[in-house]
Amino acid sequence: MLIGSGVAWLAPNYAVNRIHSVDAGTSEAESTGAMNILLVGVDKRDNLTRRQQNQLHLGRDVGQRTDTMMVIHLSEDHRRVTVVSLPRDTWTTIPGQGEHKINSAYQFGGAKLAVKTVEQATGLSVNHYVEVNVLGFIDVVESLGGVTVCTPVPIDDPKTKLNLQPGTYTLDGVNALAYARTRATARSDLDRIDRQQQVISALLGKALSGGTLANPAKLAGFLDSTFKTLTVDPALQKDLLGMVNQFKDVSTDDVSFATVPLADVNYHAPTGESAVLWDKTAARDLFQRIDADQPLVKPSTKGSASPSGSPAASASASPSAGPTASPTALTIPPGRISVKVLNGTLITGLGATTKARLVEAGFMVPSSPGDTARRDFTTTVIRYPPGREDSARTVAAAIPGAELREQPDVTGIEVVVGQKNHDVKKVTVAAPEGSATPATPTPQATPSARTATQNICKK
Repeated sequence: MLIGSGVAWLAPNYAVNRIHSVDAGTSEAESTGAMNILLVGVDKRDNLTRRQQNQLHLGRDVGQRTDTMMVIHLSEDHRRVTVVSLPRDTWTTIPGQGEHKINSAYQFGGAKLAVKTVEQATGLSVNHYVEVNVLGFIDVVESLGGVTVCTPVPIDDPKTKLNLQPGTYTLDGVNALAYARTRATARSDLDRIDRQQQVISALLGKALSGGTLANPAKLAGFLDSTFKTLTVDPALQKDLLGMVNQFKDVSTDDVSFATVPLADVNYHAPTGESAVLWDKTAARDLFQRIDADQPLVKPSTKGSASPSGSPAASASASPSAGPTASPTALTIPPGRISVKVLNGTLITGLGATTKARLVEAGFMVPSSPGDTARRDFTTTVIRYPPGREDSARTVAAAIPGAELREQPDVTGIEVVVGQKNHDVKKVTVAAPEGSATPATPTPQATPSARTATQNICKK
């Protein structure tokens, strides 16, 4: 970014002075060649005033805890970036501490133990360490003029006062942080991972845009706010700008996101805690591909953003899907789709039965079924607002023969149950060729790899 924008006055010493360093026990690879970076988001509240705590709706706790852990792989030619989110509730072995959630490693032993734990869990060698103060993230968002996000499901979080209906929003720093951190949706931390990847993608899109790079003042504000939030290993601190220079041609098409495949999202640990367990075979395959410097997203899939903007896996339609549902166009799995069910017939209980079947197929149906004003629907109709066609196609694939109908006056996906074509089948969700692992059509499904471009919401 620095080279591409011509901001020559931002000397290396400036960056070094703004960024803190910590001994993380990393292998400290050279700035060329493939490398793995552990990114840790730390929640540090010690320096907040009472007013700031109230503004951010935070508690009074002091100390540091990890909210986010990601492994960032830089390809050998430095033309690709792969980001793998590690669920904070992962139940694993912490060296010297026994079995705990993976985010406990930082609390037990700081950066060094966090690095050791991730290396042991993934089988990867961690070359560099980056720690981000998540509260400093607010200034980063503000420096770019806010961030655009879109949620396919309603969010009502009384803790952070974040209340959003399904749709697209431009959020300021405080609300963007709340959006990235809330767990007030059906899949809790797994939904939060999706939102974090979406927010990071949106920030990348803005940071790499001409509006930022061609504006020295805006670029300087962005870099200054970013540098202040970072703590890195000493080797990276010295050569950060040299490495940044090598990525001047990387776009959001070249950055892909994935999450570790999970086998159990409702694991009850011996301590009584709720945790998640990795799918050991799929996770091993994922990290072996990363270690071999293989891309998780094939070049041919780049640039095809989902109109709804919601993070998702690719899917293949059931062969028996209705005529309006393309068998090759599905991109949103059931676990990411909230559906409203309406009974369009005089058959008592048909709405409740359809809701139960949709839930069994992995869709989210948060409210009780209602009735339409007209009760003479012969064929089941799937109504959707503009921009939600991708989600509607997945629903249509699950209800063979249903009619797809775009309607500007609806706010989400609605299934109007008719006398015919109301059977529900599970949609086979498959990872696209070249992606990490297949996902299953359930709410706890692990999303396949997606590019940052695909994650960015479109207004």
